[in-house]
Amino acid sequence: MDQEILRCLTPTPIIDSDHKKVREFAEKVIGPSVDPVEKAIKLYLAVRDGIRYDPYSPFYLPEHYRASYVLERGRSFCVPKASLLCALARACEIPARLGLADVRNHLITRQLFDFMGSDLFVYHGFTELLLEGKWVKATPAFNKELCEKHRVPPLEFNGREDSLFQPYNLEKQKFMEYVTFHGTFWDVPVEEIVSGWKMAYGEERVNTWIRLFEERGSLHPSEFENEEILKE
Repeated sequence: MDQEILRCLTPTPIIDSDHKKVREFAEKVIGPSVDPVEKAIKLYLAVRDGIRYDPYSPFYLPEHYRASYVLERGRSFCVPKASLLCALARACEIPARLGLADVRNHLITRQLFDFMGSDLFVYHGFTELLLEGKWVKATPAFNKELCEKHRVPPLEFNGREDSLFQPYNLEKQKFMEYVTFHGTFWDVPVEEIVSGWKMAYGEERVNTWIRLFEERGSLHPSEFENEEILKE
């Protein structure tokens, strides 16, 4: 077997596809399905809608990206959700790896823009799955309810074509713009992600986020779903 494929089937301390709860959840989601594409679609939807998107989730330790932790917490941002999808896929013998890119969100909320100081999301995460002999991208970041609020169709995945953010919403407003692709990773490069955030948003700002979480157990007082969309 190709070394890259083997690595993308192997559990890691972060993408813990061998964890009992991860394996049980995967088995429950796929049910009697035997076709890898059908399995992948079911897993994608389970992560997309079953794990709420929350940009104020913890981000600075490896455990914050651990698939079993994300599954238990039930909410997180794009990279941990992509890590969970990787683990679920590997648990079902589907090779999976993490992809990272910088994206500009033109429909960011006012509160999140003030919090980050930017509409550029560096080291945004997605998943690549090996299906029918080719790698396809899947982006389970935004749950269905959140997409409906932002007037963006929920991002679908058919297992055969790349599923990436739409450039426009239903009202023809700019939505998501891909700026840079950082490549793919068989494990979550936590140090690289945190360093990238510090370079993009400022070390002092990121360290403040870490301190807030350590002190209060949360990064922001608001519920992201209820925030006001900042339109251009």
